[in-house]
Amino acid sequence: MTSDRNDRRSMDDHGHDVIDPLYVGIVTVSSSRARADEADPDDPGGDTIQECFEDAGHEVQERLLVRDDYSAIRTAVRGLVARPDIDVVLTTGGTGVTADDVSPEATASLFERDLPGFGELFRMLSWEEVGTRAMASRARAGIAVDTPVFCLPGSTSACETACEELIVPEAPHLAGLATRHRTGTNDQTLADYGE
Repeated sequence: MTSDRNDRRSMDDHGHDVIDPLYVGIVTVSSSRARADEADPDDPGGDTIQECFEDAGHEVQERLLVRDDYSAIRTAVRGLVARPDIDVVLTTGGTGVTADDVSPEATASLFERDLPGFGELFRMLSWEEVGTRAMASRARAGIAVDTPVFCLPGSTSACETACEELIVPEAPHLAGLATRHRTGTNDQTLADYGE
């Protein structure tokens, strides 16, 4: 998989590393959908994210559905960032202020570096759409195991705004920078460290 990522690595007009196309992992956080008896429950947030990335020429490698639970969210995200065939991970759902909205805490526990600008810009864009309700969003982003991770609200509008305005345009650059130190080396996974 390392050679594949290196084959997709190039430089942008400013000489920065980019990875294009990106290989994407999506985690939908929803207790009600995770409990659904359906084999393929409705997932409008995940569908919106997938459509945004695929419309830009990227590939979704994995989609997971987990309940609103700290351990379940953390385990799903941890598994995806450890995979050499995943360049960026997005969660949708669980970023509000109810007691079971724990996506930001679960993912942030994996972050080596925060990307506070994402949450700030997302709330600014949300202000234009939903006004003062934007302050209730705890959307955030960071780098975990050299992989950009974005925590988005569950609404399709929020997913579309975040992906189209912020993530899809910038994620190839972020993924390239986060993995630049690996160029010419073999990827190691968490499994290589006995975890």
